[in-house]
Amino acid sequence: MPLYLVAVPLGNLEDITLRAMRILREADAVLCEDTRRSGHLLELLNLPSKHLVSLHEYNETERVPQILSWLEEGQSLALITDAGTPCISDPGFKLVRAISEQGGQVVPIPGPCAAITALCASGLPTDRFRFIGFPSTKQGEARQMLIDLKEAEETLIFYVSPHQMGDFMPLCAEVLGSDRPAVLARELTKIHEEFRRGTLKQLCDDPGNPLGERVLLIGGCPEEAPATTESIESCVRMLLQGGYTVSRAAKEAAARCGCKRKEAYRVALQIAGVEGSDEMEEIK
Repeated sequence: MPLYLVAVPLGNLEDITLRAMRILREADAVLCEDTRRSGHLLELLNLPSKHLVSLHEYNETERVPQILSWLEEGQSLALITDAGTPCISDPGFKLVRAISEQGGQVVPIPGPCAAITALCASGLPTDRFRFIGFPSTKQGEARQMLIDLKEAEETLIFYVSPHQMGDFMPLCAEVLGSDRPAVLARELTKIHEEFRRGTLKQLCDDPGNPLGERVLLIGGCPEEAPATTESIESCVRMLLQGGYTVSRAAKEAAARCGCKRKEAYRVALQIAGVEGSDEMEEIK
């Protein structure tokens, strides 16, 4: 039998799918993070009580052999998480890998995912994004991670727990830039659902209600604005005053300003007030 990965509501019970309801109703056992919480969820969904087996980050490795044997015996097993989609910053990866390595079947039952739910309503670019999950609680590791992500052009998505907010948000502003657009999404699909939008600095200054886990979305690294004529002229003038020849000033200005060398050379000629047709031929 396959292992079914069943996505469950983030908060609003109406988000459960018909297919997920059927799989949970037919399963011989349900693997879950918290048996009490999952048992309550099944009750709220009017589903029959099940044999619930705990599977969390501290016992997943030791649980794998037993679960594999149940699947080989033909038992129908469903894996759920406390909220959202299994394996996405939640337990399940080790189990899925073990089943796949043995040639077993894993069937995803799609549904709610906090990262995607927050992204689609954030107002930030959705064509490209990078899901990071929970950042390290160690400040040095979190800082290095942000440094590595600083040039990423995609929208960045983090899960941030309440106790991390006070340290992680200012760190993001420091490393990525306080003017980066960002969104804090809290209590997704629940009564008090909230999206706070602004720059990283604005959200650091006013993060809102401190309770509940949040999804933090940060706009990607902005593209550099094309060099203006004024900026090229300023750079060329400085280089010429520093003793650079017209040709060398044009080459250096093009590298510094990110413009075409011909454009920088034209500006250099105008500033220097000389004819440079011969030199122009050299840089075509």
